[in-house]
Amino acid sequence: MFLNYHHLRYFWAIAHEGSLTKAAENMNVAQSALSIQLRHLEETLGHPLFVRKNRQLVLTEAGQMALQYADSIFRTGEELVDTLQHRSRKTRQVLRVGAVATLSRNFQWEFVKPLRSRRDVELVLRSGGVRDLITQLRNHEVDVVLSNQALRRDAETRHYSHLLAEQEVSLVARPAKSKKKFHFPEDCRTTPMILPSLESDIRAGFDLILDQAGIRPVIAAEVDDMAMLRVLALRLRGVALVPKVVVQDELRAGLLVECYRVPSIKERFYAITPSRTFPNPLVKELVLKYAKG
Repeated sequence: MFLNYHHLRYFWAIAHEGSLTKAAENMNVAQSALSIQLRHLEETLGHPLFVRKNRQLVLTEAGQMALQYADSIFRTGEELVDTLQHRSRKTRQVLRVGAVATLSRNFQWEFVKPLRSRRDVELVLRSGGVRDLITQLRNHEVDVVLSNQALRRDAETRHYSHLLAEQEVSLVARPAKSKKKFHFPEDCRTTPMILPSLESDIRAGFDLILDQAGIRPVIAAEVDDMAMLRVLALRLRGVALVPKVVVQDELRAGLLVECYRVPSIKERFYAITPSRTFPNPLVKELVLKYAKG
């Protein structure tokens, strides 16, 4: 059974007017016809949408839910017409950002910074795995995906990976009472290491350096989430390998100190966008602003 959107429009008008009579007058239809259309919608949905209380129409629980969906449907329809006809939107713009779950929260927050104070923009932030987020991007469920890996492009994958930034990677630790300096890579033989998981590009680069030096590190923990890596750096004894952006607040506060900066390793951050005829203009705005720094 298909939803009749004419019936939904009539319901939407009645709900916002709070009266069959007013809705019928505004829509220039007979009140009896409007009542019939409402009844057809209730039969389709299988629930009453209004009850009468003190001669007034009051939304039922199902009616409240239906109204939320109707508001969203008709607002989206207006945005569609505005977008295709290149008209400025009267309603708030929505930007849906998907971010790989392991990505630095600080980086995500900085990326959307230009829009955070704008009252005409609604931000929707989602996290997940790369494959799931790319599927959402393809299905128009998100407008951009933030990742620390570029997406391989082929004939079937019409996506673009915009390099936004390259961040330095450092070994950090809690401040020590001892003034002994950390010597890299020699001290990795005996110092507990808190490292990103093996799937990480920066972990691969770090392992290569130690392998070439003939050093087998003492691994205290392996983590695939940057937020958890930051937590472990604060709580465990040892040194953690992280992009500085992940722990920038802790470094400023003196809760962590930089033991060694690894010059040959960089964490790269990408904005992955689809090839669309009508892209979300906010995406281009953010990518250009972040790239310019």
